[in-house]
Amino acid sequence: MAKNYTFLIYFILLHISSTLGKTEQCKILLPQHLPNFDISISNKLNMDPETIHHVSNDYGNMVHEFPAAVFHPSSIQDIIALIKISYNSSVPFSIAARGQGHSTNGQAMARDGVVVDMASFRKQRKEVAISVSEDPLIGYYVDVGGEQLWIDVLYGTLEYGLAPVSWTDYLYLTVGGTLSNAGISGQTFRYGPQINNVHELDVITGKGDFVTCSSEKNQELYNSVLGGLGQFGVITRARISLEPAPTMVKWMRLIYSDFSSFTKDQELLISMNGVKLNFLEGMVLMQQGSINNWRSSFFPLSQHSRIASLINKHNILYCLDLAKYYDHPSDKMVDKEIQVMLQGLAYIPGFHYEKNVSYVEFLNRVRSGELKLQSQGLWDVPHPWLNLFIPKSQILDFNSGVFKDIMLKRNLTNGIVLVYPMNKSKWDDRMSAITSEEDVFYTVGFLHSGRFDDWKAYEAQNKEILKFCSDVGIKVKQYLPNHNTQEDWKNHFGGKWKNFLERKLQFDPRMILSPGQKIFNNNYYQVF
Repeated sequence: MAKNYTFLIYFILLHISSTLGKTEQCKILLPQHLPNFDISISNKLNMDPETIHHVSNDYGNMVHEFPAAVFHPSSIQDIIALIKISYNSSVPFSIAARGQGHSTNGQAMARDGVVVDMASFRKQRKEVAISVSEDPLIGYYVDVGGEQLWIDVLYGTLEYGLAPVSWTDYLYLTVGGTLSNAGISGQTFRYGPQINNVHELDVITGKGDFVTCSSEKNQELYNSVLGGLGQFGVITRARISLEPAPTMVKWMRLIYSDFSSFTKDQELLISMNGVKLNFLEGMVLMQQGSINNWRSSFFPLSQHSRIASLINKHNILYCLDLAKYYDHPSDKMVDKEIQVMLQGLAYIPGFHYEKNVSYVEFLNRVRSGELKLQSQGLWDVPHPWLNLFIPKSQILDFNSGVFKDIMLKRNLTNGIVLVYPMNKSKWDDRMSAITSEEDVFYTVGFLHSGRFDDWKAYEAQNKEILKFCSDVGIKVKQYLPNHNTQEDWKNHFGGKWKNFLERKLQFDPRMILSPGQKIFNNNYYQVF
């Protein structure tokens, strides 16, 4: 224990000295009083103001929390050592693993604690990070470090003609980051979220224990971590299932004016067994938005005025976004299957668009828009996002009260609004992730981009949407949740709350990990 007290004294003095511009003097004076173990860790702590400032921001650009230090590990053992130091200290410090910082409400921050820079770890990691193998029981799989980006997993597996089947729309996210939430997109209705495609994990718990877990071994930890919002451990390796990768994608969009027809067709498409649709999402098109958005420039320029005229007529349209994978550019069977699939759908005649793209181009479709926004200085702006799960039985009420009322009245530049269904049967309810209780439910994503002087208007709209759902009894659940009280978190987890709390006490009893989620740290003494 003395070793840990010494480290804490060093930690505090170094923090104070950095504010006085005397960090180097402190590093020179203190090492002889520290055991070698602590020197190896303390040398990887960075308190440079610029580094501190960088991790006090995230993609949301609305919440700013300053840690005491940023940790740059070069091995898994470094992360284990850091967590053990906190766990064994009389006053533990909080620790947050930060991947790409793509959260929107400070979830990867650690006020006055230590942020583990997983991006730095990706560059310095000594172990093999991406490795493809085959097992006679489970088939092909890839072992990948939790700090790795999904785009690198894609390219690494494609070298073998293989790929994971479940993705997020944006691939420049870390494996550990998306698995800590669920990982959803237009493939989820068929393949389930990313967490349902994981065979095995290596996890460092809040006690500093290094544990390999799966659905058969240490399954309580396995189920806790998947969708667990970083509360139970740091994912250092995930074993993800692979299938043969297609080469081409038939990408289609259909436009609707009637929301009921739009949702009925979506529900029909995700229930089809004979025709294997690979991707389904939907979008809301409104007058204050653009025909094409930064996520994809799909519609041909020659059609913009035609689509805009239709929006002006109806005020709001709904766009069905579909994809069918195939292998050979000359494969005529694809067109026949698509004809069968689209037969009887109630989209507006003449508003059916399609194009052929490569598999990689489709999966990485958001990247070009990101680079364009970065070049214009419009990427690092506030993003007051709201992501919801809505039961199928209440999605029409949601459309009437939100899309056709709140959003039209507020008349904000709406950015991107996604709306598409999923099958609950594709989720594993033993995992920590929360979904709607109905067999079919919708994800609705308000992916707004604001300016630094107007983002609070979007936040006000988000609050009005949530209040509307509460007032009329829509049983909404937040995806990428943002709650400020433990009571709200209890309501979020519902029947899973007791189990979630028990798991926290088992794997992170000193409440060290992921304080930015605000689940336990503001109510530390209430959980005992």
